[in-house]
Amino acid sequence: MLALTLSSTAVLAYADLLPASLDLDLGLFEDAAPGSLPHVAQKIALGGSLTIVAFGSSSTEGIGASTPAAAYPARLEAGLRRALPHLAGRITVANRGIGGEAVDEMLARLDRDVIAPRPDLVIWQTGSNDALRGVSLDHFREATEAALERIRAAGIDVVLMEPQWCPALDATPGADRFRDAVRALGRDLDIPVIRRSELMRDWIGQGRLTHTELFAKDGLHMADGGYALLAEAAQDTVLDGADAAPVAVAAAGAD
Repeated sequence: MLALTLSSTAVLAYADLLPASLDLDLGLFEDAAPGSLPHVAQKIALGGSLTIVAFGSSSTEGIGASTPAAAYPARLEAGLRRALPHLAGRITVANRGIGGEAVDEMLARLDRDVIAPRPDLVIWQTGSNDALRGVSLDHFREATEAALERIRAAGIDVVLMEPQWCPALDATPGADRFRDAVRALGRDLDIPVIRRSELMRDWIGQGRLTHTELFAKDGLHMADGGYALLAEAAQDTVLDGADAAPVAVAAAGAD
């Protein structure tokens, strides 16, 4: 049997050029690259429906945005539909953010909002309210790690999103330890992390946004300009993770 290992992008590029006698059997390799998103890659390559759950607290819900359409999940859905036109309207990003929640509240709805719907990917934004509410760092890390393992055991790809950079967290002693804990979980579990705090500083430093365009008036949440760039960063993470995951193109019928 002839077998070729290609990225999902390559499958899309060359599928129409393969002989009609070839049967495309796209399977996920167990040795996918660290940080890759194999379930997303498979859906992109097969041209099926791609479902993403944006899970988190107020930054996912979109507090500080002028409208729900300006929140990052809605912008991410629109951006992915433009980037993957072969999927047309079969891309859905469900917003499952609830403002004010820390890790225990999110875990209480993990089954309902993440595992039961069986999405291809969950983007989990976490760590901000835990710092603000004085949650134990050890508890945060242990509970989050256990939940991540449950999500992946259900056959769902995962991306983590770290806490934001903002005046309110800057004034909270130890808040940076939760940011570092999210990064460490990503490193230890081979999960991509959207380094939001670092990105936000870069957007200001590079002159892409002013403070007024980046931050809402409350000094905690993002404004429309920040959510727009956050959606771009999330889109890049999804597409890069999918491209890093190989799929197998096998020639069926060969004895």
